[in-house]
Amino acid sequence: MDFALSPELRRARDRFRAFAREQVLPYDTTPESFDEHDNIREDLLQDLRAKAKEAGVWAPQMPVARGGQGLPVTGMAACYEELNYSLFGPVVCNCAAPDDGNMILLEKVATEAQKERWLQPIVEGRVRSAFAMTEPHPGAGSDPSMMLTTATRHGDRWIVEGRKWFITGAGIARHFILVAKTSDDPRKGLTAFLFDAGQPGWRIVRRIPIMGPEEHGGHCELEFDGLEIADENRLMAVGDGLKATQIRLGTARLTHCMRWLGLARRALDIAGDYVAERHAQGGRLAERESVQMKLGHCAMQLEIGRLLVMKAAWLLDRGDYARKEISMAKVQVADTLHLCADTAIQLCGARGYSKDTVLEWIYRYARQARLVDGATEVHQQVLARHFMDERGEFWRWG
Repeated sequence: MDFALSPELRRARDRFRAFAREQVLPYDTTPESFDEHDNIREDLLQDLRAKAKEAGVWAPQMPVARGGQGLPVTGMAACYEELNYSLFGPVVCNCAAPDDGNMILLEKVATEAQKERWLQPIVEGRVRSAFAMTEPHPGAGSDPSMMLTTATRHGDRWIVEGRKWFITGAGIARHFILVAKTSDDPRKGLTAFLFDAGQPGWRIVRRIPIMGPEEHGGHCELEFDGLEIADENRLMAVGDGLKATQIRLGTARLTHCMRWLGLARRALDIAGDYVAERHAQGGRLAERESVQMKLGHCAMQLEIGRLLVMKAAWLLDRGDYARKEISMAKVQVADTLHLCADTAIQLCGARGYSKDTVLEWIYRYARQARLVDGATEVHQQVLARHFMDERGEFWRWG
């Protein structure tokens, strides 16, 4: 297991780092760059996306034949981390959630006709997408078997009835991946479908207000009342909805972690710069043991997260599912992002709590990390099951 990046990946990492810091980072601290939902303005986003395509940093996760950079998962880990040193780096380069996970899923499992119709427009940045799975109580959340939204077959069409919520990006998405119940089979009872925002039979009930900054399109509650989907727009086989969900969330959970590492590094750098300059009671804050202990602990937790992410990425590149490694990375990096943001605010004092830095933005954003794509407690349960089944074989090098 070699942690050194190949020369090719180092060049890619350096290219993404330069683009994020030179082209995108300056907009993080410019108030007029933000829209009303604390994200980058749409017109500015489109301008920067054109620059990303010119700079060769567009769609790093997609094959070159589709207009992407064709990076392996280990390369994605190195480059996504660099991109999210800026708040807007991933969305500018078309590797932000939920489009990132949706593109990866469609590239893996869609038919060639489906890729041309549903995937390619997302890759090119012509449309945005959403993944509709979670439901209000008592429907599906962390447990997909509780799915209440149904898709009933009528000849060559499916009729969808039900409700979804916290569907990221739904407010502006054109292409949707929908998971619905098609039978009572506990393992093969769900099926995935593709539909377009222009189709009748569904509506956005509301854009749910949240604590933190929002992705473009927000987090929406949806109602389905007779949405018709042609069978040709079924994704994978009937009953493969849970499998599609697992394929998507496996890599998507890890790409979340890749991006969060960049934000955590940004928070620590802001704190490091401040304590290196700030004098109080006869000396620099950086010389105080209490400050050093906080920074040292955060730096160590960040490195643990980076190692866990890279190990999981290395396994995925070799065809392994890396389920427990992804769960460990998800728990560690989510906690670390929150720790680094909180510590940085504490060290920067009132300045960190203000909007004079991006720390308060990162802090609000960080709180979702322990919830999205499986709450921390769910991943800990997954790890416990693996441990009880494997015991001494739980820890492995390859």
